[in-house]
Amino acid sequence: MNPVVISVCLMLLLALMRVNVVIALTLSAIVGGVTARMSLNDTIAAFEGGLGGGATIALSYAMLGTFAVAISRSGITDLLARSVIRKLSGRDNEFASNGLKYALLLALVAITMSSQNIIPVHIAFIPILIPPLLGVFNKLKIDRRMLACILTFGLITPYMVLPIGFGGIFLNNILLKNLQENGLQHVAASQVPQAMLLPALGMLVGLLTAVFISYRKPRTYYQNSELVEEQSKQSAEPNRKHIKVAILGIVTALSVQLYTGSMIIGALAGFTVFTLGGVIAWKETHDVFTKGVHMMAMIGFIMITAAGFAAVMKQTGGVESLVQSISSTIGDNKPLAALLMLVVGLLVTMGIGSSFSTIPIIATIYVPLCLAFGFSPLATVALVGTAAALGDAGSPASDSTLGPTSGLNIDGQHEHIWETVVPTFLHYNIPLIGFGWLAAMVL
Repeated sequence: MNPVVISVCLMLLLALMRVNVVIALTLSAIVGGVTARMSLNDTIAAFEGGLGGGATIALSYAMLGTFAVAISRSGITDLLARSVIRKLSGRDNEFASNGLKYALLLALVAITMSSQNIIPVHIAFIPILIPPLLGVFNKLKIDRRMLACILTFGLITPYMVLPIGFGGIFLNNILLKNLQENGLQHVAASQVPQAMLLPALGMLVGLLTAVFISYRKPRTYYQNSELVEEQSKQSAEPNRKHIKVAILGIVTALSVQLYTGSMIIGALAGFTVFTLGGVIAWKETHDVFTKGVHMMAMIGFIMITAAGFAAVMKQTGGVESLVQSISSTIGDNKPLAALLMLVVGLLVTMGIGSSFSTIPIIATIYVPLCLAFGFSPLATVALVGTAAALGDAGSPASDSTLGPTSGLNIDGQHEHIWETVVPTFLHYNIPLIGFGWLAAMVL
């Protein structure tokens, strides 16, 4: 009757029943608090007190949404979509169509990965780039569950192994810092990405399985006439000056974010370049900001609610008691200890919805436990890092699943839980457990 297990299971059950994720998180947090014998008032107080922890993330997404709308105004995404459509026109030959299909999928992987490191707009690019390409995906009969897996792969894998952009935040500012603060010594920043290579290989295995096995068969979607009409209205060639301003704005946003460590300030700097460069008129800034907020509002609310859920879970002490019960029942079984730590990490992250927020919770418990079981420093890094990343792919409240759905469901033909969350859970969390466990054993 552990409150964390009960809360996460209830949240997942409600989500699978297609209850709104915000409602599912709120109800599950209250049930978890009551199960831990907290009073209802204390549970609500903990939940409301934790909501502020998601405010920074929500504002970051609002600013990134605004930045993404500015990028779309420059015409870059339309240029990309039209170039793909132009190449697809007249391609009735199956071999030629398949070649374009896999080239498009490979480009999508590259673009998504670059959104975490090179052009750090995170998920904000998805509602801008994907809708114009849905007509192309429909013509090629690409299963959108495959596209969801591709997007989620690109959103998660870079921060696991590349120490720049969001990867720098995850690997150095959060993972390494929390490991060192909890007693893990003799680990350099350069060793952290090395420890995460094997778990990242599990992500690659999941991606290849989704593309070439699970969702390889064609799937038919109806062509939304409104989207086609909207794209035809935007058929004019983009302004070359605007394209140059867009490139400068993207570089500025990246540079400022890396310098300040703030997505909010980085997006604001990039947006300022778009405004000064004439892509966005001064009188249009309010409308653009409103569209950006509207685009990311639901994700922001879910992340705020997830912060409240996490606060209740911390207050219950359920994570600590769960780990203690595991350590007291497995004796000296090192392989089993590694497996159970990964499973607990999966439960915690699926409830919180963010691997970044999970590390401070589990590092305080996992580091002493790993040292007690005799895991090497690199194995400890792999265990804690993988345990945190686990669940990010399969959580209904994760931006790594919410982002893909926001773009793929623009015409109402892609359901969040069954067509994004479940496929990503199966293709990424299971391999991550396997490869994370292997990393803990061999490092």
